Amino acid sequence: MVDLIRNRFTGSSIVLLGFGREGQASYALLRKAFPDKQLFIADANENINENPLIKEDPHLRLITGQEYLSELNGFDVIFRSPGIPIWNLNIPREKITSQTDLFLQCYAKQVIGITGTKGKSTTSSLIHHILQTSGFDTLLAGNIGNPVFHFIDLITPDTKIVFELSSHQLEYIQTAPHISVLLNLFQEHLDAYSSYEDYQSAKVNITKYQHADDFIIFNCDDALVDRQVKPYERVRNSFPFSTERCVNQGGFIRDGWICFSNGKDVIPVWKIHQDRFLRGEHNLKNILAAVNVAMICHIAPEMIEEGIATFKGLEHRMEYVGTFRKIHFYNDSIATIPEACIAAVKAIPGVDTLIAGGFDRGIDYAGLAVFLFGSDVRNLILLGAAGKRIGEHLALMGSSGKKIFYINRFDDFASIAFRETREGGVCLLSPAAASYDEFKNFEERGKRFRDCVKNDVAK
Repeated sequence: MVDLIRNRFTGSSIVLLGFGREGQASYALLRKAFPDKQLFIADANENINENPLIKEDPHLRLITGQEYLSELNGFDVIFRSPGIPIWNLNIPREKITSQTDLFLQCYAKQVIGITGTKGKSTTSSLIHHILQTSGFDTLLAGNIGNPVFHFIDLITPDTKIVFELSSHQLEYIQTAPHISVLLNLFQEHLDAYSSYEDYQSAKVNITKYQHADDFIIFNCDDALVDRQVKPYERVRNSFPFSTERCVNQGGFIRDGWICFSNGKDVIPVWKIHQDRFLRGEHNLKNILAAVNVAMICHIAPEMIEEGIATFKGLEHRMEYVGTFRKIHFYNDSIATIPEACIAAVKAIPGVDTLIAGGFDRGIDYAGLAVFLFGSDVRNLILLGAAGKRIGEHLALMGSSGKKIFYINRFDDFASIAFRETREGGVCLLSPAAASYDEFKNFEERGKRFRDCVKNDVAK
């Protein structure tokens, strides 16, 4: 990787756009390749000069504050961190690279890349767990929180790299993973793209840049995914998966089993357990995707079964917090779109109180309101601008016997939840919205939910 960076960027002026976790990992590797080269960092945060990683670097210039994007076109190479929108700056495409783009240029043949609006963290973690259970040398990296440059020294020619990829990471790649997984496409991150179509195009890059000997695994039940993959399906090794029908090559459900077809033989892989940890229809799709990957990697069905059985899921995804005052609390803070909230309510029996809302990114909440109107959820605790819009949609449909509570501070949910939720019922945090109005991320919101529940009990 260091040699690639030297070969590509010697003689070029380089700016690192963004100095979060990924930006810091990129800086460390660039400095390893170019110990004395003048580098630049552009970031909105005016206090990054206090970061000990760069504090003593004499060959560094910082561009910070509100105008941090103003000088980008003056550089030969823009090393962009995910999540910083630059689509409206009219920057030539050839100037833009990223940690993901360079990593894939070096290691694409060892990479299993997973993307989708929802489910990618669960699916990536499940695939990694199955590989580990089966004895593979494997790493889990990417959008799940571990920048891939952190793992350079751990990679051998036999390492399988499970890489969770966001739309931001895929947006400017020119090389795709050897095995790619596209789970679904829903409205999200609309504040970071000029259109929903641009968001979809970024996701589809995960197969657009594949070659004939690569593999694309995709959810053919999702009409939008199916349509986006069609142009590439005939020139890839395509292994779709479906919970609704049998497929000629890929994963499907038959007689209570998840089966895999290689185009000739149908192999029963995993008998679906009703008491499985990964509940809900959406998680069956995630398991199907993981089974496809595992079978392509020639893992025996009994090892796949063991991997699924011993996988305990993720924090903040339908995570059982505990029973307090005879009420069951679940933390689904990772649910930042309506579809994820609907899936959680369907998957967890007995949801009596739902906490939803937060930062408003302009997502359409009409479908969620219709679902909640017809559901058994009695109490709705609605937060922030997104919660207000959910409530407005419900009001248009008239009374359904539900109690609606609007709160301005997240912590205020606890007293209402304990007062209104029936004994034996479930109080579910599944916001269908981002957390940025009060929290740095969904993890911080989920931890705060757990703390509030436990602290209220302790009063």
